[in-house]
Amino acid sequence: MKLLAIETASEACSAALYLDGALSERYALAPREHARLILPMVDELLREADLSPGALDAVAFGRGPGAFTGLRIAAGVAQGIAFGAELPVVAVSSLAALAQGLYRERGAARVLAAIDARIGEIYWGSYEADAAGLMVLRGKELLISPGEIALPDGGDWYGAGSAWKIHDDILRTSLSGQLLEIDAERNPRAYDVAALGVAAYRRGETMRAELAAPVYLRDEVAVKQR
Repeated sequence: MKLLAIETASEACSAALYLDGALSERYALAPREHARLILPMVDELLREADLSPGALDAVAFGRGPGAFTGLRIAAGVAQGIAFGAELPVVAVSSLAALAQGLYRERGAARVLAAIDARIGEIYWGSYEADAAGLMVLRGKELLISPGEIALPDGGDWYGAGSAWKIHDDILRTSLSGQLLEIDAERNPRAYDVAALGVAAYRRGETMRAELAAPVYLRDEVAVKQR
């Protein structure tokens, strides 16, 4: 199994290569530099593994929600590679990748992933690790005001993502002190997009390259309002 993953939904930019159970990654915290950095990261990973794009089984990308420009970069690069090499594409939630990273590094089995969406709103998702150690969404991913958050059933929740830094007081008040720990500096990473992407690929959750598209969430709200 050989899968390339791309994640540019936040201020961080990263690419990862899953190669028969081993994962390697290139990562940089570089706001507004994603378009310049992502292709060299991909080239370096493939060159070190002595692989051409055609030798891959699939390309995965962080489909959002997140920064509009970053999401378009990830989708566009994934499409370009997949078209050229005739590969399927796997779309992975950037919120799920955010939660997966906290589970991978700290064993946080229940994660409230929250990315700042600007104009007083956040992208929000509640995730819980399954028996295989993969984060599964509980409920729906939301674009919501931080003051409207409701804590899911159960306890021992961890917080992750940029919204916890920007809206810390409001979120803590809304969640009534039921948090074990918060990592407000964490961003989604391609390493975790790859892990989730491999699992999705094995479940048959792939798409043709031309169907790969970002998920903004804000578009859904606009449609409902109209």
